[in-house]
Amino acid sequence: MNSVVIQEPGKLVIEQRALPVPAAGEVRVRVSYAGICGSDVHIYHGHNPFAKYPRVIGHEFFGHIDSVGEGVEASRIGERVVVDPVVSCGHCYPCSIGRPNVCAQLQVIGVHRDGGFSDYACAPAKNAYVVPDAIPDKLASMVEPFTIAANITAFLKPTPQDTALIYGAGPMGLTVIQVLKGVYGVQKVIVADRIDERLQMAQTSGADWIINNSERSVADELAAEGLRPTLIVDAACHPAILQEAILLASPAARIGMMGFSGEPSSVTQQSITSKEISLFSSRLNSHRFPQVIEWMEQGKIAPEKLVTHWMPASEVEAALTLFEKDQRSCCKVLLTF
Repeated sequence: MNSVVIQEPGKLVIEQRALPVPAAGEVRVRVSYAGICGSDVHIYHGHNPFAKYPRVIGHEFFGHIDSVGEGVEASRIGERVVVDPVVSCGHCYPCSIGRPNVCAQLQVIGVHRDGGFSDYACAPAKNAYVVPDAIPDKLASMVEPFTIAANITAFLKPTPQDTALIYGAGPMGLTVIQVLKGVYGVQKVIVADRIDERLQMAQTSGADWIINNSERSVADELAAEGLRPTLIVDAACHPAILQEAILLASPAARIGMMGFSGEPSSVTQQSITSKEISLFSSRLNSHRFPQVIEWMEQGKIAPEKLVTHWMPASEVEAALTLFEKDQRSCCKVLLTF
């Protein structure tokens, strides 16, 4: 089989490998589609501190189960499935309270263990979720990106009465916009980004007001309208955003952080506690796949609005470059296997 392997930072090869054999409790998936994420690019460039090399990347993938390991019902062969990349121990403190995404022994498929940019990939059977017929093959791999939005919004508990501000109209921000509008019915969603084309994508996904913050101050724009956001999500992931968000927020607001920068953010305790602001961080997802599959099946979210390119897996290097460099016309790239 063919597998996309990052042998070391900056060195990508399509390698011929033997078919993997599913271990006890595992299934083997014949991959049909896989999505490119920013973390895949980071592993490629050597900027992901968790990745070990060589590594088959890819954690957003869909396919059909074609083989099962010991202890897995043979009836699962042939199922259409998407794979949750979060592999947890099941018994540490985070796991015991339903937070396997920050398991003390966390392994992420495509980061800590080989992933889905391959003709075949193995995963724990419990991580392979059946995809209903209402979701087409070519969009099924989009379930995983929406689980990121499902996870942060589960903390933030949006209501229709909220005024939401989203920093960043990349794939993460766009999924959050769709969930706020389509699932929670938030009446006012404001989006700030520095790229006009991305802001247009935000409008297509349901944003009510867009601000190009390379040209206009978010603070000035909100002040002119007398708005104080009650819910803010940093999906742009720049260290400077947090303090601005705290200053702009309404008293009793909730702020969600999705960034992974190692750079320090400068914040003051007074600006947080004086308004009793709640800060939430979110990593990966904690058992959100069934929820997102249901949303997608019911038409509450529209993943097709994010996918701009389908490319053959043989062109993965060009696809990674397109995803990284062309943020004006490219949002989500799906590889076909």
